Amino acid sequence: MSSQLLESTINILQNEFLKSIYETALMIGISFSLSLIFGLALGFVLYLTSGKTFFEKTISLNKTVSAFINIIRSIPFIILVVFSLPLTFILVGTKIGPIAASVPLSIAAIVFFARLVESALKEVDAGVIEAAIATGASHSLIIRNVLLVEAAPAIVRGITITFINLIGCSAMAGMVGGGGIGNLAIQYGYYRYETGVMIFTIVVLVVIVQLAQLTGDRIAKLLTH
Repeated sequence: MSSQLLESTINILQNEFLKSIYETALMIGISFSLSLIFGLALGFVLYLTSGKTFFEKTISLNKTVSAFINIIRSIPFIILVVFSLPLTFILVGTKIGPIAASVPLSIAAIVFFARLVESALKEVDAGVIEAAIATGASHSLIIRNVLLVEAAPAIVRGITITFINLIGCSAMAGMVGGGGIGNLAIQYGYYRYETGVMIFTIVVLVVIVQLAQLTGDRIAKLLTH
């Protein structure tokens, strides 16, 4: 019986695993790239408009952006997927598949990473910023050469956390038509009682997360000074 289960698992993985990996990579690749761009930008907006150091008359912008992020973050991801279906259809022309799933994934990842960037920037020593301002450095120079440099390790750790969070969310998106490893585990490991498929997908996800964490920690350590 165990040999039959093993043979069945191997057959399923041979037919479906590469496709699932591709779909997961597509979902994560799109959403991760967008989160790095827009999440970083939103994080800087939140930080730069939060006090009088840089833009003292933009507190209303800070409150608006912060409220928007809090609203999105308060929605459970599985509900966000369903809620964003009309927007998904407008943007990509379909409500199913990995590209469609990347829309709610991107939204969730952007606001999540934005908060991590904001926190990383707030950890920068205020004395360092004040010293840079005292020298007459422009805001753009301070942002590039002080804030980014000082906050780089924490931002890298935030990137790592965001990537790992996306892996979990992408598996959840697979349950609602997104495809990928999550869909493989549910369709075969749960509905068809193929325990071997379930175990294999779990091992693959654990390995990916471990590699991502080790890589992120190493890069953060190299940037720490």
